[in-house]
Amino acid sequence: MNTLFVIVGPTGVGKTDISLQLAKLLGCAIFSCDSRQMFRELKIGTAAPSEKQLQEVPHFFIGNKSIFETYSAGQFELDAIPMIESELKRTKNTLLVGGSMLYVDAICKGIDDIPTIDPQVRQGVLEFYKKEGIEGVRRKLKLLDPLHYDEVDLKNVKRMLHALEVCIMTGQPFSNLRTQSTKKRSFNIVKIGLVRPREELYNRINQRVLQMMEDGLEDEARQFYPHKALNSLNTVGYKEFFNYFDRVWTKDFAVNMIQQNSRRYAKKQLTWFKRDKEIHWFHPQQTDEIITFVKEHL
Repeated sequence: MNTLFVIVGPTGVGKTDISLQLAKLLGCAIFSCDSRQMFRELKIGTAAPSEKQLQEVPHFFIGNKSIFETYSAGQFELDAIPMIESELKRTKNTLLVGGSMLYVDAICKGIDDIPTIDPQVRQGVLEFYKKEGIEGVRRKLKLLDPLHYDEVDLKNVKRMLHALEVCIMTGQPFSNLRTQSTKKRSFNIVKIGLVRPREELYNRINQRVLQMMEDGLEDEARQFYPHKALNSLNTVGYKEFFNYFDRVWTKDFAVNMIQQNSRRYAKKQLTWFKRDKEIHWFHPQQTDEIITFVKEHL
């Protein structure tokens, strides 16, 4: 059976370099599962592959969407699976690379079939939240779906609102629709995780943010400041600069917060990926070991 090699890891760990080496070894393309590198306008702040790197190896899902378009992990699954299957017919092996947790799961496990929310239902739930606040949302969710209430992060308003939308839209608990079963794929999946010691990773993240500043991150963020309300721009590297442009923060503080929020995101990614016992972990500099591992699974 053909094999999809999945390369995951926290932001700044060094996924791009090793994935380029593996793609050249396998003679295949790279499928990105970075939910922000898909936006063609956001190049510097998302650390998207350079033009040179894109020319070295074919990439899919890099710069293929606009910040003005809505996109989700569920749509990514629908778009990417047929393309991965087509690529595997040609090359027998290919790569999925990135750190967006839900997008990785969309390919490896599949997304549950949650219905599209009617705009009127969404507006009604938002108005309820504005009137009753987070405590009202919690009470409503506990009434409609006590199982999900016990599982969800009760500080995460966005997730609770979405669960309420689904409950109201379908007339049944949100938890009933979340089977959490893994979909069967037509290809093998082999997962490789990249990790560095914390201090080493955090130093790389801090330096990468400084390099982004030299590359023009402030100007890139300022270009899209008029559209700061877009969900696509609720992104580390941009939302901090919007606070600077709003004169809430100083520039130095905004840069420090980009570094801090990037480190927090890296920690969150590692916590998520470490739960997956199918991931085989390597330091990015263990190139020979990684290549040997890949060859053993061809």
